[in-house]
Amino acid sequence: MSTSTKRCYYETLEVERTADDSVLKSSFRKLAMKFHPDRNPGDDTSEVKFKEINEAYEVLKDKDKRAAYDRFGHAAFEQGGPGGGAGFGAGFASSFSDIFEDLFGMAGQRGRGGRERGADLRYNMEITLEEAFGGKTAQIEIPVSVTCEACSGIGAKAGTKPKTCSSCGGAGRVRQSQGFFTLERTCPGCQGRGQMIEDACPSCSGQGRVTRERTLSVNIPQGVEDGTRIRLAGEGEAGVRGGPPGDLYIFLSLAQHQFFQRDGADLHCRVPISMVTAALGGEFEVPTIDKAKAKVKVPAGTQSNRRFRIASKGMPVLRSRQTGDMYVQVVVETPQNLTKKQQELLAEFEKLSSGNTQPESEGFFAKVKDFFGNRAN
Repeated sequence: MSTSTKRCYYETLEVERTADDSVLKSSFRKLAMKFHPDRNPGDDTSEVKFKEINEAYEVLKDKDKRAAYDRFGHAAFEQGGPGGGAGFGAGFASSFSDIFEDLFGMAGQRGRGGRERGADLRYNMEITLEEAFGGKTAQIEIPVSVTCEACSGIGAKAGTKPKTCSSCGGAGRVRQSQGFFTLERTCPGCQGRGQMIEDACPSCSGQGRVTRERTLSVNIPQGVEDGTRIRLAGEGEAGVRGGPPGDLYIFLSLAQHQFFQRDGADLHCRVPISMVTAALGGEFEVPTIDKAKAKVKVPAGTQSNRRFRIASKGMPVLRSRQTGDMYVQVVVETPQNLTKKQQELLAEFEKLSSGNTQPESEGFFAKVKDFFGNRAN
């Protein structure tokens, strides 16, 4: 293609001339995957576009070549030009490797002999706040795939062995030429395992693993929070045909507590007190998370929602020697179901009350009175 008919490399990659390296690479990967001949079999137009995209990226990703192109255009890479030749030389492999994993990444997850890594497993566990405070060792039972004992995980019937796949020679991958490049893909005969089993093990049907109930011990440290994840390496599913096992992830959730609400390492407790205790002062005891008791002194004239702090009676901080605090919020309870005598006494108290008794409410209504008075004027 002559220089006069070639498209601008920036237009080919659908980027601005000011695009940085990350933008260039991102656009190249997207377009290369879109027009890859393997995704568009028999489409000559896609093959041509794929070639143009790669040629443009080969130039623009190189600092010196890009500078030459910006100055001289396509002429920079004609025979004898300042930039030499772009073409499909050694640089093609490096460009194509940028998208190779996106297109054929699954093939690389299998090794020779089909030794695939087992899947990771998830187990949801609910624990109490007390268990999160003190830590515990829990026993759990899970159904999990383990290595088949009958065939020792190879998948073949006892007395037989897997045979090397004739299609790929045991590599698990085959190569296919398409025009100017060669593709490598998972072998369709053995599905990337590199081996074929003619006589499958009857216990595992050739998988090399079977499902069993398994009892595991899980150590839950002090201070774990809701959503904490614990990883047990190698306790997931067994790999196919002797492959390495996956991992087991324990996800913890905390059950709702009857007294405490947790906020990080701090605990909050809401305690109702009588109107008399709030007015005259007094004290009461509250339980703590370590199954002890703490005394809270209430001064005279305490208002509803006031908080009292009890130091170091909260939750331990995970993997630390620090401990949170406990906060007690008092709520003044209004008396209900009063007797006639009690009603009379409260009415008498109201008559004897002065501005110093309930300053907040009296101050509020004084402001309300002024507000309406100003509006009347």
